[in-house]
Amino acid sequence: MTQPIELYFWPTPNGLKISIALEEMELPYVIKPVAIGKGDQFKPEFMAISPNNRMPAIIDPEGPGGAPISVFESGAILQYLGRKTGKFYPRDERKRVEVDEWLIWQVANIGPMFGQASHFKNYAPNLVDDPEKIAYGVARYNNEVNRLLGVMERRLDGREFLAGDYSIADIASYPWVKIAGVFDQEMSNFPRVQAWLDGIVARPAVKKGASAGADLRRPPPAPGSAEQKEAARALFGQTAASVADAVKSNR
Repeated sequence: MTQPIELYFWPTPNGLKISIALEEMELPYVIKPVAIGKGDQFKPEFMAISPNNRMPAIIDPEGPGGAPISVFESGAILQYLGRKTGKFYPRDERKRVEVDEWLIWQVANIGPMFGQASHFKNYAPNLVDDPEKIAYGVARYNNEVNRLLGVMERRLDGREFLAGDYSIADIASYPWVKIAGVFDQEMSNFPRVQAWLDGIVARPAVKKGASAGADLRRPPPAPGSAEQKEAARALFGQTAASVADAVKSNR
């Protein structure tokens, strides 16, 4: 009997990449919640498998040679799962390079830029007292979201998916791109991207994977609230020393 993969997870776009992939690849898994707004990512047992103190991470009890393996970083996890199952990650080297290009594009661009747009929208200080102080940051990252949607729009000209066939590159991009409208993006300006979104969300495994951890989801905390300040301390402004202190306090 196949042992389930342990998915260390919180229902953010990065976490949902992996739950969607696991559903698409028909791999059994069990969710291990990592409440990032409360600092679970600094617990020593989690950092033993994710030294960057970020989720998602996995433990596959049936890794290479039948021995357990842990993997952190969403791109590395998707590549590992693709190799393990032979699904959505082609073995042909030329095709695999194309998938890798668009997977790394997502990891290096879509995730960080959309994430910064989310930060300035939901967590940046002075949202209540002096919103003009963050206007530059809001514009900077919303513009970058717009630019990246333009990259996708051009790429999808004559293609259904980013690397030809549906792949881990699409799985990685979907949970972020589906929330682009939150960042003041008019999706009618990107009809190919919208068609791509519509095609992916219609997949049964995507629907199931995107609903993972539904019981864990919470709306963004109110600006200036105690909950927002607690989450901001856990999520942002960390230094090497502050992370070390957080790890010590979680022992």
